Amino acid sequence: MGSKGDYRIERDTLGEMKVPADALYGAQTQRAVENFPVSDLRFPRRFIKALGGIKMIAARVNMELEVVDEKKGKAIEQAAKEVMEGKLDEQFVVDIFQTGSGTSTNMNANEVIANRATQILGGEIGSKDVHPNDHVNAGQSSNDVIPTAAHVAACTALIEETLPGLGKLRDALAAKADEFADVVKTGRTHLMDATPVTLGQEFSGYASQIAHGITRVRNALPHLSELAIGGTAVGTGINAHPKFAPKVCAGLSKLFDHAFVEAPNHFEAQAARDALVEASGALRTVAVSMSKIANDIRWLASGPRTGLSEISIPATQPGSSIMPGKVNPVIAESVRQVCAQVMGNDVTIVVAGQFDNFELAVMIPIMTYDLLQSASILGNAATILAEKCVAGTEANRERCLDYAERSPALATVLAPKLGYDKAAELAKKALELDVTVRELVVQEGLMDDKEAAEVLDPAKMTNT
Repeated sequence: MGSKGDYRIERDTLGEMKVPADALYGAQTQRAVENFPVSDLRFPRRFIKALGGIKMIAARVNMELEVVDEKKGKAIEQAAKEVMEGKLDEQFVVDIFQTGSGTSTNMNANEVIANRATQILGGEIGSKDVHPNDHVNAGQSSNDVIPTAAHVAACTALIEETLPGLGKLRDALAAKADEFADVVKTGRTHLMDATPVTLGQEFSGYASQIAHGITRVRNALPHLSELAIGGTAVGTGINAHPKFAPKVCAGLSKLFDHAFVEAPNHFEAQAARDALVEASGALRTVAVSMSKIANDIRWLASGPRTGLSEISIPATQPGSSIMPGKVNPVIAESVRQVCAQVMGNDVTIVVAGQFDNFELAVMIPIMTYDLLQSASILGNAATILAEKCVAGTEANRERCLDYAERSPALATVLAPKLGYDKAAELAKKALELDVTVRELVVQEGLMDDKEAAEVLDPAKMTNT
């Protein structure tokens, strides 16, 4: 290693590289920085935390198995812990759009941890007293480390971000379903008047959608909990101690408070990223549900004078820079944009997932980045929809009932008694005369007031 002021000279198997003098990373990371100046996207904090955790547990296991001596192992463990805690985040500089295995990021971690461990032991950065490959990466390959980090990060994201947000939204919708149980309104199919429902029934459907979504997300966790660690280069476990993988999985389970297991088939675990595709599919389905719910809320709250205005949602900010007093459904619109992003991320993940070849998945960085983004923003969107919109939603009871009573779809209940054709004739005539079906059957002498009120009571048509 040489040094020239602002940079130092480091060497790897391809030759010399100029590396910033104070950087903890080395030649391979610098090559990646220069090779991939594509975007400003980097692996998120959650992934770096998972990667640091893997290196920390690997150091402990390698000491236990006498693969790495205790002096170096303890220093690696301390340095990896600093990575996990976010103290060295500025050292992770490789673009997401890099080698498809994520090797550049694994080496970024190995070099940072090796140099930091060397510092801890009193050595000089770049000296390789603690070696990034021989010591930090002992018993490992980028081909099993990066998939393992992706799965650990994905599990923790779903558990800590997505599921809590969805739980809040489900509960908020269920509470409104109970509150609105007696609010009778017109149903709508194809955006046209249909037979009556209650507002509570509508919201119960929304709550059920989210409850199903929670189940879908939870069902993705078992496969994400299978870790590739121990497979090394191609799944055979070459250069890894036979006890390394189960011990690392046990350590990660304790560290992240989640039951991780060694993948039952290392060839599947490294050759494909089906678990990420599956998890993204679950998130995409939830996004479709949330987008529908948010859009229904927008429509139900439309107005206040010329829209449906069956519900009122909280005013969270002024809606227009030119129209005074205007308030818009901004929370619902924010949520729908999140849902669109999640759906787009899923397309990327699906396309990336099909490009795996033979023994290795080779689009892991973008798959992981997009999945972690989806898990985070969907959980956040569910929380704000629950807390800033659904929780404060109120029913406009009189408007709901008025629409229900004026709907020509009430003629549906007459079909069993008068026949479909006669009921259709009455519905059409009620529209032409601008009267309710109830008023019309009395005018036509088909029923008296009492019978019409009984038969054409919208509340009785909701089956509540």
